Amino acid sequence: MIKTVSYENGILTILDQSKLPEKVEYLRCHTPEEVADAILDLKVRGAPLIGVTAAYALALGMVNYHGNNKIEYFEKIYNLLASTRPTAVNLFWAINRIKKIFLENSSLDNTKLANILINEVNKMFKEDINTNKLIGEHGEKLLNLNSKVLTICNAGALATCGYGTALGVIRTGFRENKIKNVWACETRPVLQGSRLTVWELLEDNIPVTLITDSMAAYIMSLEKVDAVIVGADRIAANGDTANKIGTYSLAIAAHYHSIPFYVAAPTSTIDLTLTSGTLIPIEQRNADEIRQLANYPITHQDVEVFNPSFDVTPNEFITAIICEKGIIKKPFKQEIINFMGEEE
Repeated sequence: MIKTVSYENGILTILDQSKLPEKVEYLRCHTPEEVADAILDLKVRGAPLIGVTAAYALALGMVNYHGNNKIEYFEKIYNLLASTRPTAVNLFWAINRIKKIFLENSSLDNTKLANILINEVNKMFKEDINTNKLIGEHGEKLLNLNSKVLTICNAGALATCGYGTALGVIRTGFRENKIKNVWACETRPVLQGSRLTVWELLEDNIPVTLITDSMAAYIMSLEKVDAVIVGADRIAANGDTANKIGTYSLAIAAHYHSIPFYVAAPTSTIDLTLTSGTLIPIEQRNADEIRQLANYPITHQDVEVFNPSFDVTPNEFITAIICEKGIIKKPFKQEIINFMGEEE
């Protein structure tokens, strides 16, 4: 499995996903600011990977910091990283975990403190891979033999520290002879489906067919889809789920055609502070993502553009949520509390 992020000797090395599939190219980041730019520019993407990468950036900042006001500096880089991708709750889960460790050990000298932070992020990296594999193991039990599965965006190894969430279910299912074919939506406007998901699945010799986003409902009407499996960037306490724009449309179409619609995500993606999906902040992206394709203008350059990166699927259209602890079924509000170990 290709490595998406790694740290060694004061340098964070990141797979530049904006260059895939044409080039497998890595960025060497020396500062948190460079990492923040990489996240903002979608060179790093996918909620779990964004979280761990941002955590590495905080640790990297302390590794290379030699000043006398580390608390002020840490707050500065924390705020910078928090501003990069507002919808992905894994980002805040990860940097808050590092912030807690930082505050508990801030009295130590910079070298000892930096080592503690790096060790904690290395631990998070390993946890993410194990979590993804558990999601795959739980999720494959929902699939029948020779299933035809549809997905959108990229919720695979490239979106995580390895293996993947939605694609983790597909990988495990394929190993158990439960995947006949994967329909991959191209995922406009940045084409994460056609560029990344197709590349990943072909690398693993998993049969995949690429379609435009607007073809999905028709494919369902032909009875060529047995299940829809998607990832998530934030799940509200009632099960409403934010994922890549176009996911809501898939959920409605799947509901109409009586096709199960599954969300695969770690429990770190669940935000118990939000009672419903209407409260999830939706990131607005640069208008040129719509006006251009591979930097080539495809419309009038002055046209108004609405470019939300995510939409929210109401819980009524979700069959189940697959997490590392098992399968969360309806009623989601109570079941999510049970899975998260919280009391209402």
